[in-house]
Amino acid sequence: MATTLITGGTVVSATGRSRADVLLDGERIAALIEPGSVLLGTDLASSVDTVVDATGKYVIPGGIDAHTHMELPFGGTAASDTFETGTRAAAHGGTTSIIDFAVQKYGERIQDGLAAWHEKAAGECAIDYGFHQIIGGVDADALAAMPGLIDEGISSFKLFMAYPGVFYSDDAQILRAMQVARDTGLLTMMHAENGPVIDVLAEQLVAEGKTDPYFHGIARAWEMEEEATHRAIMLAKLTGAPLYVVHVSAKQAVEQLATARDAGQNVFGETCPQYLYLSLEEQLGAKSAEWGAFEGAKWVCSTPLRSHEHGHQDAMWQALRTNDVQMVSTDHCPFCMKGQKDLGLGDFRKIPNGIGSVEHRMDLMYQGVVTGQLTLERWVELTSTTPARMFGLAGRKGVIAPGADADVVVYDPNGHTTIGMPVDAEGNPTGRVHHMNMDHSAWEGFEVDGRVDTVISRGRIVVDGGEYLGRKGDGRFLKRELSQYLT
Repeated sequence: MATTLITGGTVVSATGRSRADVLLDGERIAALIEPGSVLLGTDLASSVDTVVDATGKYVIPGGIDAHTHMELPFGGTAASDTFETGTRAAAHGGTTSIIDFAVQKYGERIQDGLAAWHEKAAGECAIDYGFHQIIGGVDADALAAMPGLIDEGISSFKLFMAYPGVFYSDDAQILRAMQVARDTGLLTMMHAENGPVIDVLAEQLVAEGKTDPYFHGIARAWEMEEEATHRAIMLAKLTGAPLYVVHVSAKQAVEQLATARDAGQNVFGETCPQYLYLSLEEQLGAKSAEWGAFEGAKWVCSTPLRSHEHGHQDAMWQALRTNDVQMVSTDHCPFCMKGQKDLGLGDFRKIPNGIGSVEHRMDLMYQGVVTGQLTLERWVELTSTTPARMFGLAGRKGVIAPGADADVVVYDPNGHTTIGMPVDAEGNPTGRVHHMNMDHSAWEGFEVDGRVDTVISRGRIVVDGGEYLGRKGDGRFLKRELSQYLT
């Protein structure tokens, strides 16, 4: 088995940092060694197959993006990243594991939906991958099938309080599914927005001629996120089931989570980079020669961007510091402007909802370290260690420790990352900086004072100095245990 020694770096964990060399033996971490040590009379640097010089750099566990949607059918099209392109892009950005969502639709068996996603991903992924299960039709058959997910290595499932006619579950269905979760240990993940009310508001806006992308966020008002979050928390309290609320964007929803947690309830939340950096005001002001006001479609996602004027972004950063929100995932669900987002020209309701960020999450969150929003340790905790614990991968992923998978990122704090699509003087694209399968970047022009240098997935160097050295099929399916984050 190949051996690798990472030398000269500062190892950063969720609880501290130290100078140490890291020895990888095959697919596992073998040891952390005091720099310059001679182990059993052997100079390790001269005896291993590969030496990675991390002098002046951080050595961190590979990132885990616990919320992605590769190849997701949505709004008459499908997410533009395949499992091959999406996981390759993730690797470029320092993410070494993703957890995607297998989909059960109305009238379909859970087992058949899961099998379809296994078929999509098998042999395609550049990095390790797991699945949550979307339950789009909560009926007697689905409820009976849910306990069997655990044997398949799937310990979490997602319900939607939004999208009537597509994925929507009413309160009675949610109650029944949460009762199964309580009895089995499955973790309920919830898209918390009041979908029926949102649909009425959206219909009224379009009838008034307010059809631009900006009005997507107006229809999906923060009140409807706060209300649905509270309702989900109450159903979880009634049943005794743990609850994980996805893509939290409104500060009022955070307050609901914090109140429940302070009362001792097993309630958790994630946010995404777009809710930390982007805003409704920027979406309203977005214009281009090609798209006009429709330029704002690049930032149409659900939950939507929130108003900077009302302090949602600052509140979200604070929630990350205080652990009222426990994780940062991406909800990576990319769509191209041409042929996909433009389905909604003249009617924002038809714009496929999603932003592509799987490649940029580690960098964007590191910029929070640079600006003083987060500590180095909290950066690692939010992007790697907590996702591993929350979703049943603790000990294998999310740590640099003997016996763990050799998923390691060497991150250069003195490097620099420019995010976006280069253009010529006329504004025409001249190349592609990112590796996601998209014709635009939601993060155009963002500058990050740091850079992913080397990415190692289960002992194999897959990215080095920006060069991709991996291949599709390198990634393996992750059978997950029950959540290890519950109190």
